[in-house]
Amino acid sequence: MSFVSLVGPAPWGFRLQGGKDFNVPLSISRLNDGGKAAQAHVGIGDVVLTIDGISTDGMTHLEAQNKIKACTGNLNMTLQSYYVNTVT
Repeated sequence: MSFVSLVGPAPWGFRLQGGKDFNVPLSISRLNDGGKAAQAHVGIGDVVLTIDGISTDGMTHLEAQNKIKACTGNLNMTLQSYYVNTVT
């Protein structure tokens, strides 16, 4: 799990997919080259666990988009990386 703080204002440089209405967790589907999210090492497939401290569990896609759009300063998110580090 990682905490990411993107310095505003928007654009944040990523696209979301999923949500309660799609029966899949909210996750990052696209990154803009050189965008704020890419510079913060956000990864495609990362699951968004919180947006500004609010759990995304049960959040629809539109609710998540609106929560992100409402961020006029920094956008703070907790992410679960798509890639799991394993020790062999």
